[in-house]
Amino acid sequence: MLERIGCGYIVLDRDRKVIEWNAAAQETLERQGEAADTAVELSAGLRRLVANVPVHFQPGLLSWVVIRSRGDRPVILNEAGVVTPDGTSIVALLDRENTSAANPQTLQRMFGLTSAETQLALRLAQGDAPLEIARSWHLSRTTIRSQLASLFAKTETRRQAELVALLGRISVLP
Repeated sequence: MLERIGCGYIVLDRDRKVIEWNAAAQETLERQGEAADTAVELSAGLRRLVANVPVHFQPGLLSWVVIRSRGDRPVILNEAGVVTPDGTSIVALLDRENTSAANPQTLQRMFGLTSAETQLALRLAQGDAPLEIARSWHLSRTTIRSQLASLFAKTETRRQAELVALLGRISVLP
């Protein structure tokens, strides 16, 4: 599930060396311009990232820090502290610009959406306006409004913002 929401994790041993990580952590560090194929590269990349923290970062304490780094692309970092008796800890990395979309098949099964309604929902979740979608699909505003009304009915939402919020929550599902 962490992968679906774009949340990376890095497990550090007592000596603060990387012993485990997920693909989202690797991708987040790579987007920051860091080599992140091995534990040694991940450790070095994480150290450089933490060096950009504007406040005193205390390992072992629960804290969320927004880091401005390469290209001014913000990363949110959290070091959750000691989680096991042997002293390992978890660092969570969340790239705020990483967005995951809801799985189209999950949307269709969950709400009984048509293919057109599903595509409309996904475009709305990306931030596209209904009129913009109508133009790009060469459809009338009436058609898009009709599909949007059907989306609201099937998802039991009343406003576009409510629908988009629902789609954001669903995006973590496989």
